[in-house]
Amino acid sequence: MKHLIQTEHTSQILSKLSKANHAFEKQYLGKSLMRQPVHTVYGGAHLFKADTAKKIGTLAINSLRDFAPNFVMFARALALEGADTLPKNIRDIDSLINESQKNGVTTASFATWLSWRVYDQVKKKLEREAIEDFRIDYEDGFGIRPDDEEDAIAFQGAREVALGMKQGTLPPFIGIRIKPFNQEFVKRGMRTLELFISTLLEETGDKLPENFVVTLPKVEIPEQVTALVEIFELIELNSSLKSGDLKMEIMIETTQSVFNSNGEVTARKIANAADQGNSKSKRCIGAHFGTYDYTASCDLIAAYQTMDSKVCDFARHVMKVAFGGSGIFLSDGATNIMPVSPHRGEKLSNLQIRENLESINNAWKLSYKHIRHSLAQGFYQGWDLHPAQIPIRYAANAAFFLEQVQESTTRLRNFVEQASKATLSGDVFDDAATGQGLLNFFFRALNSGAIDPEDVENAGVTVQEVQAGSFRQIVEARR
Repeated sequence: MKHLIQTEHTSQILSKLSKANHAFEKQYLGKSLMRQPVHTVYGGAHLFKADTAKKIGTLAINSLRDFAPNFVMFARALALEGADTLPKNIRDIDSLINESQKNGVTTASFATWLSWRVYDQVKKKLEREAIEDFRIDYEDGFGIRPDDEEDAIAFQGAREVALGMKQGTLPPFIGIRIKPFNQEFVKRGMRTLELFISTLLEETGDKLPENFVVTLPKVEIPEQVTALVEIFELIELNSSLKSGDLKMEIMIETTQSVFNSNGEVTARKIANAADQGNSKSKRCIGAHFGTYDYTASCDLIAAYQTMDSKVCDFARHVMKVAFGGSGIFLSDGATNIMPVSPHRGEKLSNLQIRENLESINNAWKLSYKHIRHSLAQGFYQGWDLHPAQIPIRYAANAAFFLEQVQESTTRLRNFVEQASKATLSGDVFDDAATGQGLLNFFFRALNSGAIDPEDVENAGVTVQEVQAGSFRQIVEARR
């Protein structure tokens, strides 16, 4: 047989393709198996103390106790699925609570089960780990202050972080947000970063907190990220830090940070600029969407600057596509309507008490709606700005996953049992790609605190297998 393609020709083709494939793989690392926090709590640097996270957690617990002391009231406040079927008067509510505590709850009454599980998961999460991530803010939450004042608070913030490390009071993730690297604020942002890091290293014996990150806001051009990387390298070179120890997250807050003047997607170019330095590890680990700065840059009036605006949806969709497969975590913004009581004091009238409850519930319902909107678009992290928002963060995550956990459990268990075969579960056909999607569901649900390890095991897999994140490995292990 005559060969139409010579070996030397195919070798050249394969060599060129191999280089291209490796370059692609370098850019698209796939889903990160690292834990992603479900929220970032922002607070002004001038207010930060070593025990701030602990105190905010206590306030979050108190808000749940004061305004939703049981699962029925909480479900009604958030309008959870089936909540309108739950009892309304106090006697019937007490009866349902007592019955649930005595005999437990089952999925036979889905509304009761969902309400009970959501409330239970929120309480457990608040008691165990109320704050996942905290950002000490030297930007919008701090404002523009005299240089000597910001210098002093940079020193103070670093010392408080060092004290928190010593006392074990810091949340699992923590960092600082500096001022943007535009022409107006770049020198101030650099100075605050240097003062904070140098003081922190002096106080801790050259150690950073676990999962420490620097947030760079209002990034519009890749060169701003490049400059921050160069600053990182100087700090690492002149300290005991290793190359790549300092990580960043970027903020997408203007139209220019989505598309540039040539119509190119700026967002990914900005993130890629973080990898132009000498570090072999990835510098940019997250991209956060700034709702209100972005909508302002789109010339929206205040009434339409909302989390679920179509304008924001477009930007988030671009971010999902631009960062897909990059391993970079995406975060949404925050609801800016705070759950704050209009009436304060100990001696409130019944009318004032009702008005307080109505105000809190309305803010909760709005926050819940916005978080669910973000989750449906694949944004599994967002900002929280007030302690009373935190229970709603965990409630939205819990409800989002628990509503689907029964069907997902059945489908994954059937798939795993038959290992290499595709199955029909109900009227949904599952193939290998869907199997991975189901595994991703349990990965996200477990890491967010929405479900317990027992829920994972009911699906026929182990916690370790879920954390490993590979459906292919599970199938191969069962063949």
